[in-house]
Amino acid sequence: MRQRGKRTKGIEEAHPFAGMSQVNENAAGVDIGAEEIVVCVAGDDNTQIVKAFGNYTVDLQSIGQWLKEHNVKTVAMESTGVYWIPLFEVLENMGFDCLLISSRSLRRVPGRKSDIQDAQWIQTLHSYGLLESSFRPQADLVALRTLLRHRAQLLEHRAPHILHMQKSMLQMNVQLSQALSDITGDTGIAIIRAIVAGERDADNLAAFRDRNCKKSAEEIGRALTGTWRAEHLFVLKQSLEMYDFYTQQVAACDAEIDRMYALTRPDWEEGELKPPSKKKRNSHSKNAPKNQEEIRKHLKRISGVDISAVDGVGVMVAQTVIVESGTDMRKFPSDKHFSSWLGLAPKHEISGAKVLKNRTLKTKNRAGQAFRMAAQSVKRSDCVFGMMFRRFRSRMDNRQATVATAHAIARVVYRMLKYKVEYEEIDVTEYEKQYEEQQIKYMKKKAAKLGFQLVPA
Repeated sequence: MRQRGKRTKGIEEAHPFAGMSQVNENAAGVDIGAEEIVVCVAGDDNTQIVKAFGNYTVDLQSIGQWLKEHNVKTVAMESTGVYWIPLFEVLENMGFDCLLISSRSLRRVPGRKSDIQDAQWIQTLHSYGLLESSFRPQADLVALRTLLRHRAQLLEHRAPHILHMQKSMLQMNVQLSQALSDITGDTGIAIIRAIVAGERDADNLAAFRDRNCKKSAEEIGRALTGTWRAEHLFVLKQSLEMYDFYTQQVAACDAEIDRMYALTRPDWEEGELKPPSKKKRNSHSKNAPKNQEEIRKHLKRISGVDISAVDGVGVMVAQTVIVESGTDMRKFPSDKHFSSWLGLAPKHEISGAKVLKNRTLKTKNRAGQAFRMAAQSVKRSDCVFGMMFRRFRSRMDNRQATVATAHAIARVVYRMLKYKVEYEEIDVTEYEKQYEEQQIKYMKKKAAKLGFQLVPA
């Protein structure tokens, strides 16, 4: 389908761009659907050419050829589900400058509902430079990001089967969840496997207790006397099999991630990887990969700095931050832009010199969530960020204090990645002294403003 001079009604009547000059003359707009892709380019004499394509690979290549015939240099497309990814990659490989536009920035304009009008509107906005591209990390980190997100989804799919195992045992009055804090630990999973294998004697089941378990064998044995109903045993057996299946898939995913790390190009010389200045608390997480030290070396090689050395930022948080935000901080002009993208900075809405709203927006940014986890992990620590959290907590609620501390950690990581400097831990005593001097300076200024003089006791 090809239409010349087809414009949306709102553009023709209102002329919202009168007096403005075009920034991107060779620009195209794309509206992506599940079955059809509508492309709009600029025509002659202030007209627009619209053409519809399919979504097969040959159609995507035809789109690229058609855009080259019209001398298009840059393409803007709306981020519709995952349908944009194949077209984005094909056009990027063909040399086009691709911009991924959030649907939130286009949804505010009413009256443009058809695919043709959407494509025309995107092309018009892009030609006048009114669209801002969504952030996407370097191409070689996109593959790692895909695998890490898939690994997180595998863990989410495995979690319900743990609840199914616990529920089936509770229905048989086997109170294993009371005797053990984690039924999928070494002791719990060994007991469940023995139950599925046919063992019913409580003393024999308690003998599977791991030597590091805090509960005694007698206490565990008292919790392992149940009704042993056949239907609940069947559910327990199938839930255990599903748990084992997802565990195997996570292990295979970890192996593929490690292989992908080895293929990722080295941005920087690895240099010397110093051990942390102080031993960090081990979370003993079963979900964490086993080769964390190897991952730490890969992250150091890719980014040039070891951001896992920052207080609260371990290997897993550092991995999430690097694969989600990349290592090239030039896309963020300052740490304020970086914090805003993470969702850790408040959004100011000002009208008539009056602040209407000043709050942090809800976001699904995974890197921002990782920094929040880092802030939660230091709230009781004897470090600068821990003291900062407790200082924030004295005048705001826990959520706000977490965001404020995560904001401070993110600014440190931003400077490390941008200027390639290693983390230097600040002495807590020195931090307290600086904070005290700052407070004294503020109090003197406040007293002088009110006509008083601050005199030390």
